[in-house]
Amino acid sequence: MPIEPPPSPWVFPPLDGADPDGPVAIGADLEPGTLLAAYRHGLFPMPVGRRGRLGWWSPDPRGVLPVEHFHRSRSLTRSMRHFELRLDTVFDTVVRSCGDPGRPHGWITPAIVAAYSRLHELGWAHSIEIWHDGELAGGLYGINIGGFFAGESMFHHVTDASKAAVAGLVEVMSDTPGALIDVQWSTPHLASLGVVEIPRSAYLERLVAAVHATTPVALRS
Repeated sequence: MPIEPPPSPWVFPPLDGADPDGPVAIGADLEPGTLLAAYRHGLFPMPVGRRGRLGWWSPDPRGVLPVEHFHRSRSLTRSMRHFELRLDTVFDTVVRSCGDPGRPHGWITPAIVAAYSRLHELGWAHSIEIWHDGELAGGLYGINIGGFFAGESMFHHVTDASKAAVAGLVEVMSDTPGALIDVQWSTPHLASLGVVEIPRSAYLERLVAAVHATTPVALRS
């Protein structure tokens, strides 16, 4: 079972009427208790502007992947025959790979890596890894609370490896009624996998139900 950290001293503002495109709040910290409180509230952290100030975001609409909507193409099905799925074997490597400074719009700083590594040690953050011929080919990482998984970022070194990681996550979560996979914003790439956009109000309702799911997702190291 995950270890509950000390509660956060920060109080996040209500989301009714909050900016749909910009940060809802600025500041606070990346302590485990603060991060968990933010996700439970419907927020996620991402730096703001060139100074890298810590922002807390709740976009409206919100990108989610209903497990029953996941689309596995024939080419992905063929690729997955050559991949191996692993969970949490090289968490820090996955996060650092997602934060490769050579990637465009990179925002995963050393402080973000350290913060999510602490959450991983407490049992809240997980990596979905795709291996090929004994090498890490791609993966994703995120936060799991009950039946809720907040996907933070993904990467690939081999074609289809990041898509295979999403497929692996869907498979793991498919046995949890009301499971919710949050991807923050939709993109054409994510939409091709089945991601849809829903209003923030609907997202928050689904979030509460997923966090308190009676059958939690069975993510294990």
